[in-house]
Amino acid sequence: MKFPRTYTLSEIAQLIEAEYIGEENFPVFGINEIHVVEEGDIVFVDHPKYYDKALESAATIVLINKKVDCPEGKALLISENPFSDFNKITKHFYQIKKSTELQSPNAKIGINTHIQPNVFIGNNVSIGDNCFIHANVVINDDTQIGDNVIIHSGTVLGADAFYYKNRTTHFEKLHSCGFVSIDNNVEIGALCTIDRGVTGVTTIGEHTKIDNQVQIGHDTIIGKKCLFAAQVGIAGCVVVEDEVTLWGQVGIASGIKLGKGSTLLAQAGTNKSTEASKVYFGSPAGEARVKFKEVAAVANLPYLIRKLNSL
Repeated sequence: MKFPRTYTLSEIAQLIEAEYIGEENFPVFGINEIHVVEEGDIVFVDHPKYYDKALESAATIVLINKKVDCPEGKALLISENPFSDFNKITKHFYQIKKSTELQSPNAKIGINTHIQPNVFIGNNVSIGDNCFIHANVVINDDTQIGDNVIIHSGTVLGADAFYYKNRTTHFEKLHSCGFVSIDNNVEIGALCTIDRGVTGVTTIGEHTKIDNQVQIGHDTIIGKKCLFAAQVGIAGCVVVEDEVTLWGQVGIASGIKLGKGSTLLAQAGTNKSTEASKVYFGSPAGEARVKFKEVAAVANLPYLIRKLNSL
């Protein structure tokens, strides 16, 4: 998320009541998560395991819970609780706007686009030409939709990210300020949920087709011409390259990449990246040919045991 103007390091430090290391007028352009940071962004880190990753990232301001050597050309914000202070910055610059009507007056609707009854369209939403939005769809603030898009009933675009910090007495939520972008010629089935980015964009690429009851997590990037069957679940920060096929009830863990043209057969689950053009099966998923041999081998175990016992 970019701020409405360039702020100084001292201004942000004052906002969150934090000590800072760096020039008072060091420029701050916005905040972002580690995987999408750019020069001028704030990134937060609160565990020594990830200090180096944050300090060596493209972010030039690091919100951190320990005084460390400040890399050249960067600045630090020293905080007892970077997670909460990151939230404080988000809330200051991005607040949910309450609605009292089904369609925001500042929403932009393209030519020949049809909106069925009871569709909610939030603030700063843009919908392209020749789209068809079925009844009871929810399109939350800042969502961007291209041309020739079909969205079926009950789908929700732009819900908050499922992202929490485990505290002693409760879970603290990381507030979302990103949005959803749907490219041209996409079709989304009924009762799907596509979460907004925490600070960036959840993207669905051109010509991708999504079946009913599919969940796509925050900041995930879906490529072009992908095909997802019903009840697929994709966690946050996943990169799905072009022409990937996911059959029914496939589960994808966060932060991995699915290679171009790869296929995961029904009910496969993986927490590791896949290679391009390969077919995967099982949970944990492996190459389908290998997995099918493993299943056949397991089926033969009772026979082999009986044979050994008869010797």
